[in-house]
Amino acid sequence: MPSSSTLYGGSGGKAVVESSQADGKTYEQLRQECLQRKKLFEDPDFPACDSSLFFSQSVPVNFEWKRPGFACDPALLCVSAGDCWLLAAIASLTMNKEVLARVVPPDQTFDRGYAGIFHFQFWQHNHWLDVVVDDRLPCVRNKLVFLHSADNDEFWSALLEKAYAKLNGSYEALKGGATLEALEDFTGGVGEVYETKKAPADLFTILKKALDRGSMMGCSIDITSSAESEAQTTTGLVKGHAYSITGLEEVNYRGGKVKLIRVRNPWGQVEWNGPWSDNSREWSIVDKAVKTRLLENATDDGEFWMEFEDFKANYDRVEICNLTPDSLTDDTKKKWDINMLEGSWIRGSTAGGCRNFIDTFWTNPQFKLKLEDADSDGQCSVIVALMQKNRRKLRKEGLDLETIGFTVYEAPNDEDHLGKDYFRFNASKARSRTYINMREVSERFSLPPGSYLLVPTIFQPHKEADFAVRIFSESKAKAIEMGTTVDCFYPSVYLPPEEETAEEKGLRQLFEQIAGSDQAISASELQDVLNGVLSRKFHDSVLCQLFLNQTVQVDNSGMIEFQEFKVFWEKLKKWMMLFLSFDTDRSGRMSSYELRSALKAAGMQLNNKLLQLIALRFGDENFEIDFDDYLTCIVRLENMFRE
Repeated sequence: MPSSSTLYGGSGGKAVVESSQADGKTYEQLRQECLQRKKLFEDPDFPACDSSLFFSQSVPVNFEWKRPGFACDPALLCVSAGDCWLLAAIASLTMNKEVLARVVPPDQTFDRGYAGIFHFQFWQHNHWLDVVVDDRLPCVRNKLVFLHSADNDEFWSALLEKAYAKLNGSYEALKGGATLEALEDFTGGVGEVYETKKAPADLFTILKKALDRGSMMGCSIDITSSAESEAQTTTGLVKGHAYSITGLEEVNYRGGKVKLIRVRNPWGQVEWNGPWSDNSREWSIVDKAVKTRLLENATDDGEFWMEFEDFKANYDRVEICNLTPDSLTDDTKKKWDINMLEGSWIRGSTAGGCRNFIDTFWTNPQFKLKLEDADSDGQCSVIVALMQKNRRKLRKEGLDLETIGFTVYEAPNDEDHLGKDYFRFNASKARSRTYINMREVSERFSLPPGSYLLVPTIFQPHKEADFAVRIFSESKAKAIEMGTTVDCFYPSVYLPPEEETAEEKGLRQLFEQIAGSDQAISASELQDVLNGVLSRKFHDSVLCQLFLNQTVQVDNSGMIEFQEFKVFWEKLKKWMMLFLSFDTDRSGRMSSYELRSALKAAGMQLNNKLLQLIALRFGDENFEIDFDDYLTCIVRLENMFRE
């Protein structure tokens, strides 16, 4: 067994929302069961087999699953998992002990109470999940594959990787990604990326505010080839290397203000040797108390100061992971106000595509954001992050990341879902910089107080995915989904005129002819009446029975008389005219995306979920609904509202 007594030691994390185990059992329940049975845990949800490793190919080598201390050598075998992005995130995680203790709960031991079971906590779409794994790790020729620790007795990084692979379906599902993606799953935070050469003018202020809110920040220098990876520059910086940003200050220097940034090299050595480095002459001109405070315990520890302009000139990329309040300590200076919204793009109803597709763009889910309290500059600072859910897990089903983005408009006062004309005649106020096939697209905006409409979309229409929108604001904000009302607006009761019109006389004559002596008709006879007065034929007798049962009051005989038929006829005429107004090419079909407008014109207002279900039920493969299905839908909805 490994000689270390704990998997990782640290301060305790916060309460876990739910267990990810299929049987719902918690880590402690499973551990106690194993101890009572005197058997090491074997995870039924993520078995030690090939399917846990790969989903798209046969296993290229002969893997063995071994537990730490049982012929499992922590030396790394050179098999690329394509998850260096995860390694970089884990390296950043070790720099924040509080966050690390949340992800890797303390006091998990290989000694007393060891049962071959460990657990880790990850954030997934507004929930914290406790992911349980056994400690059987994939090996080839007694060497660990994928992640390992430099310490031969430390296996927490390999077990953390296994838990993350389980969360996403397999080790192969971890291939390719961004460091911020894993950091978000470790913290529940929202990521931002800035290119220093194209950064906004207030980047220093952005970083300073992020630091005050406990954000995790990193920076790096781009490489142009693999040969440059970890190459050291003449100024002591390392290319292709992940640094942390740990401080920002403004100091008085030669009668002016100088912006400084503190950077940390996780190696613990190799530092910047230019202006404002530990022993540079610039410090001799700074106030002694300030110098002492900023250079306290200054040694060759990998942490150093730079002038902010030098920082932007030498580093290429800055990444910020803005943490949620539940990931921060109580003494954090400031905390973000957060709104979380969820939805789905469903083809045929709410998968309208981007603004290029104006005929369907308006059908996308819409959210209203109200910004009230301005910052000192009179603007409201807000980060909007759009995330598509579970796409790594869906890779094994042939699905991958969709190309996503969002647009922000000024919102009217009402909370109804806005129609096509609004977007046709109103320009956007803000938008994501690009549409891109990443798990999350985020953007920081500075907007005046007011109400805004957020429209998240996939670039192309008819593409499906579940999504979450998170809004981080420096002051209080409110966010709601638009068009959530389910209601009906009954028209005034039909009152027949004193004298029959020519149309009514013709109807009565046909009705009496078919009804016979009892002057009442059944469903099959109703079908004959409709076929006699309409240009199109009703071949669906079931639909006619539905008309009788659900649009008029029918006695126990199942028959209707002429006055009841006239009420039905007025409704039917209105429904037919509505259908024709949306059947623009007179094909006898209408777009399922227009169903919201058609139903609203008929006096029925539905939310996104109901519309999605109806479009899936009645729409065809071309996202169209024929006349009979349209009528069936309206009749059933009217009956639902009546009840």
